[in-house]
Amino acid sequence: MTEARKNFDPRPEPVLPDFTDIAERGLYVPELEHDACGVGMVANITGKRTRKIIDQALEVLINLGHRGASGADPLTGDGAGITIQMPDEFMRKVAGQEGFTLPNERRYGVAMCFLPNDGALNAAARAAMELASTENGMQVLGWRDVPNNPNAIGITARAIMPKISQLFVAAPDGVEGDDFERRLYLARKTAEKQFLYAESDAETRKVLLREFYVCSWSSRTLIYKGMLLVGQLAEFYPDLQDPKLVSAFGLVHSRFSTNTLGSWKLAHPYRMLAHNGEINTVRGNRNWMQARERTLESPFFGDKIDQLLPICEPDDPSDTASLDNVFE
Repeated sequence: MTEARKNFDPRPEPVLPDFTDIAERGLYVPELEHDACGVGMVANITGKRTRKIIDQALEVLINLGHRGASGADPLTGDGAGITIQMPDEFMRKVAGQEGFTLPNERRYGVAMCFLPNDGALNAAARAAMELASTENGMQVLGWRDVPNNPNAIGITARAIMPKISQLFVAAPDGVEGDDFERRLYLARKTAEKQFLYAESDAETRKVLLREFYVCSWSSRTLIYKGMLLVGQLAEFYPDLQDPKLVSAFGLVHSRFSTNTLGSWKLAHPYRMLAHNGEINTVRGNRNWMQARERTLESPFFGDKIDQLLPICEPDDPSDTASLDNVFE
């Protein structure tokens, strides 16, 4: 037998894919490879609200698990969350259970709040939120403690978990739409300024910075988030499993901390944005924003513009938190 015959292999030579221009042909862009988080959205383009959209958005979130992270405690995630439309029917049900009635849709706003665990600080935070509401012409309707399941999350997340509550307020007469959203924005900034940033005791301020945070305060949207893994979100918040919770969209995010550590308030989505990436010039951006604040003016806020300052939350939040502040 000849040498050529002996080495003959009847199997065809494998055809390998051509990877030479994969960057140009695919979705991968090497120049932008600084991000790690996962973000996704499901929407009904006709605007119809359904339970299916919530379920699909949560499924997208679970499929983004590889884009999130955890630390030494494998059951504590860097963060996961979802933004949905205000679920009016669901909100009416839970408000009734708390003993108050909601006005017409879009005539009430809901603040999703992280509050201090300490009883006195919790009461003070609630009082600050209520005072900011009435100072901006809104009627306080009531509070609701948001049901949650701490056993579904890791010990690290559980150890620093805030109290989670919702504040319901009614719009002033004749104020609606964008004007009402601006009132809610003013109220939040007022509460932050008078309660959080005015605190002089260093230890108390440290607790407040960790445990006091308004995830969302709107008549249009509602945010559920936390220091969670993607599969823990719906298990931790039973609200997200309720059949009456419907939406025409769901915006989800799985966080991988890069330039900040994981925390409850730094989970995404933020009030306006969910962001996948890093802002490497963030310190300069914050400094320039602060330098320009005194030139800020608006026909919508008039002489109340000072209530909005500082635009970027102090004490070094994440880069996306600052971007969200400015975008808002």
